[in-house]
Amino acid sequence: MGKMPILDIIGRRIQHCRIPNPTDDDLVEFLESNYPRDYSRTKRKQLEFMVRKARDKNSKRMREKLPAAEEDEEDEVAAATPSRKRKKKANASEAKLSRMEAEHVKSSFMFSGTDSSEVSTSEDGIYGEKLEPKNDLMKDSLRDKYVKQTKAEEASGVENHVEVEMDEKRGEAITGGKKAAARSKVSHEFEPKKNEGPRLCDMGGMSQILEDLTMEVLAPLCHPQVPSYLGVRPVAGILLHGPPGCGKTMLANAIANEAGLPFYKISATEIVSGVSGASEENIRELFSKACRAAPSVVFIDEIDAIALKRESSQRDMGRRIVTQLMTCMDESRQTLQAASSDSTPETSVQASPHVLVIGATNHPDEIDPALRRPGRFDSEIYLGVPDENARIQILSVLTRGLKLEGAFDLLKIARLTPGYVGADLASLANKAGNLAMQRIMKNRKDKLLNEPMEDVDATEWWKQSWLPGELENLSITMDDFEEAVKRVQPSSKREGFSTIPNVRWEDVGGLDDLRKVFTSHIVKQIKFPEKCKLFGVNFDTGFLLYGPPGCGKTLLAKAVANEAGANFIHIKGPEILNKYVGESETAIRAIFNRARTCAPCILFFDEVDALTRKRGKDGGWVVESVAMQLMMELDGGDTRSGVYVIGATNRREAMDPAFLRPGRFGKHLYVGCPSPDQRVQILKAVSRKKPIDPDVDLDALARSAACGNFTGADLSALVHEASVAAFEEAETLEQSGAVAAANVSTIRMRHFEQALAALSGPRKMAKNSEDIKKRKLVGGISGSIAD
Repeated sequence: MGKMPILDIIGRRIQHCRIPNPTDDDLVEFLESNYPRDYSRTKRKQLEFMVRKARDKNSKRMREKLPAAEEDEEDEVAAATPSRKRKKKANASEAKLSRMEAEHVKSSFMFSGTDSSEVSTSEDGIYGEKLEPKNDLMKDSLRDKYVKQTKAEEASGVENHVEVEMDEKRGEAITGGKKAAARSKVSHEFEPKKNEGPRLCDMGGMSQILEDLTMEVLAPLCHPQVPSYLGVRPVAGILLHGPPGCGKTMLANAIANEAGLPFYKISATEIVSGVSGASEENIRELFSKACRAAPSVVFIDEIDAIALKRESSQRDMGRRIVTQLMTCMDESRQTLQAASSDSTPETSVQASPHVLVIGATNHPDEIDPALRRPGRFDSEIYLGVPDENARIQILSVLTRGLKLEGAFDLLKIARLTPGYVGADLASLANKAGNLAMQRIMKNRKDKLLNEPMEDVDATEWWKQSWLPGELENLSITMDDFEEAVKRVQPSSKREGFSTIPNVRWEDVGGLDDLRKVFTSHIVKQIKFPEKCKLFGVNFDTGFLLYGPPGCGKTLLAKAVANEAGANFIHIKGPEILNKYVGESETAIRAIFNRARTCAPCILFFDEVDALTRKRGKDGGWVVESVAMQLMMELDGGDTRSGVYVIGATNRREAMDPAFLRPGRFGKHLYVGCPSPDQRVQILKAVSRKKPIDPDVDLDALARSAACGNFTGADLSALVHEASVAAFEEAETLEQSGAVAAANVSTIRMRHFEQALAALSGPRKMAKNSEDIKKRKLVGGISGSIAD
């Protein structure tokens, strides 16, 4: 059968529409209803476009076929004139352009997934007979059809999914800082160009990782003759894993930029296709392009989306994708080995068909183990949450291009940003710059509005031009960064980390003995690890705070975390328990994994007795499996390096003795009712930010018999109640119009007396008596150490 363009077929068919003066929508509905086999899979917008083109083409044909008899003699004479000839030539050009446009529409029609079968131009086919496609879909597989479509796309110059980054001006492959002169001949000589993407010097806080990458990856890529001469196989793949925002994608770009290689960057979601076999074809095409441009770098972001464990995958497509990825990685490695064995040292220096595969993921445990073996992903690099020193290095890189005011204290900013990753610090620097700009604009607005401006609307002050001298005095200050810290939420907080509260030792009255213990066991180990390692000091990493409620156990743990500048995870014991079997144990494992990935980290288990009940007792079976999992995590040994666990409880006697041995919660610290001197320190600490009248004797108040059994929480409640009493008195006097209302601006002694009367009820005294009895049974004084 003959073939004809699709627009011609549509033009012939729409002529049979019996609707008077039909619109484009009428013709589209006519085609869909009378020829469903040909147009049911065509997008409506695309079909409307083709109908319009076909109608235009029919109109042109009708104009060209006007009978010569209807033209007068002047038209016949004019037909021989040069202008008429030019018009005919223009019509011929338009017809040629229409044919080219029809071919383009046809290729777009095929690419969009519509029926790509050849259309018959016979009389039956044109006038409504059902067409017989060239390929019967019931007989041919979907894979065969996809291959044919892929060939048609390649013939028309359409690239599917995978593309090399191209320079728009020269059309050469971007080589991460250098352009490759030819895809098959990529020079190993470094010709760095400035400002063409991140480099290793732009990566802060990972000096050891960069050193290892230089030795194991970049040096062999730069000098391939060295591993070839030694018979050593270079690194075939690198798996970067860690929390979001730690710099995995940026590091992959920096590796390609330093090596000067073509960089094939693709997301895992771009590989997956809904057509059977298309995902595997995309992977083959990706590695085929990379091999042709070898040496090159392939970067697959979020690789866990296509490389899940095959035994846990619920779809056959997922297993096929993993298998295809492993096959392509093995083939690229085998090509490298074959080329190395057949080539001489001289040729191996010029070109090495080496494809370095880099994968990035936040969930490495979900990747199929077969991909993580040597020969595929040889090296696994963990990018964790940076510590204080790493944050200083990252901030120094981020602030290189900023106009800072005077001596900038990066250490102070690093101390204020525990748990921040690289992306958070970049957002912090940007936020500080925006705050500085707002401050500058506000000052400029006030200055301009206070000065007379001629012929300028006051609301358009921001349009006033800046003088060169004004710009020289602009800068970003430390106050801008400190304000930005309050406004930027670290991503780790969304991952389960707790924001370190602004609690310092000054806010914890008394407990000096406990402060010394935590300073030597935790704070100094985190701040001075080299000194502790030099002397072989290995302190306990598990602490148990026990004692009556309200004595400051939770406040003490928060102060330790703040003083150490470590990451802090606050867990309330009962919130871990889950009604579903295995979920509580999974939560315990996730907490410790999270703590290990961001070491140094302090884990604080509040009400830990809820998870550590004695086994074999009534109700102990509920948390027995959780307790076993917690014990195994506490026994982590070296794997728990840099993770400090603090537990707090009011009922140490209810805990399983297995938790109280050294190695788990080995250091027992009793936090009891404060002594008179400690009450003075606590009362001064909690009232530090209150408007206390100078006539109030806090020392005498804390030592009085009325406060004899008060805990730290009771003293804090006393100050709060006194503040409320002073506020209510001032409100009452102000409403009554009394002159004395202006004098009630501080908390006086009478307000403390009212607060004591409210707190010193029979129930409160009974509670304190029980606490005293409990302290006598346990033994020791407040702040004592019971190992």
